[in-house]
Amino acid sequence: MNNKMEALKKEYNEIPIPSQLDFVVRKALKQKPKKRIMPKVAVGLAAAAAIFIGGLNASPAFAQTMADVPGLKNVVKVLTFREFKVDEGTYRADIKVPAIKNLDNKELQATLNQKYLNESKELYQQFQTDMKDLKESGGGHLGVNSGYEVKTDNDQLLSIGRYTVNTVGSSSTTFHYDTIDKKNKLLITLPSLFKSDAYVDLISNEIKKQMIAQMDKDPSLTYWVKNPNKKDDNPLDTFEKIKPDQNFYINKDHKLVIVFDKYDVAPGAMGIVEFVIPTDVLNNVLVSHEYLK
Repeated sequence: MNNKMEALKKEYNEIPIPSQLDFVVRKALKQKPKKRIMPKVAVGLAAAAAIFIGGLNASPAFAQTMADVPGLKNVVKVLTFREFKVDEGTYRADIKVPAIKNLDNKELQATLNQKYLNESKELYQQFQTDMKDLKESGGGHLGVNSGYEVKTDNDQLLSIGRYTVNTVGSSSTTFHYDTIDKKNKLLITLPSLFKSDAYVDLISNEIKKQMIAQMDKDPSLTYWVKNPNKKDDNPLDTFEKIKPDQNFYINKDHKLVIVFDKYDVAPGAMGIVEFVIPTDVLNNVLVSHEYLK
């Protein structure tokens, strides 16, 4: 325990003060608490909170140390387990490996964490191979950036997305999500939410409707879908249906969000595109309203 606290102290002293600290301190000083707190105490509490949060996000070692301190074991849900980095001029890679902690289902936790590690290792190894090939052919630019975002984290659900941005001339971006029922200790798949495969057509039709409505409202937007409001046919208008296992997550408002990678259903300039599906569209095919409300 002494070694862990020493490591914590070292990480604490090395963490840069977050840029938003000044705002946090000012906000703390402007508040009128029920019990009077001396200004120095308020500043100290605000600073400690900001540095603590900044440390969890910026330092994998700090987050790991905090996760192991008794009484704080439930603070960290997802942290950076490992990081692969390359910085050689025009060749750059930054691959952060997420790890989920404190799931009751240890087997599921181990399976997901192993999957994240394997995917990251494979991505790093592929980058090393591509970099070697590019150098041998005369050089160029090559980059990969991979990390994760926690979309939802409440008493029941954890939705975590892992993104990869590859840069070779232009860039491509992909996202992969996992949504976990923490109470029932299981991984939620898209088909598991529905009674039958009728959801594929229902969701697809809703997405088409949203695409067309967005394009009608803003001509600068482009989706590769046939628009009955326009006479000209575009051979790129190919979107018909989502895949049965389409990428998705459940947001903090308990709504289903369908996700498409860059270039899947729109030009690259549109990037990753998401569609929130109203739950009333799905009522007749939902297994239950436990997740979607």
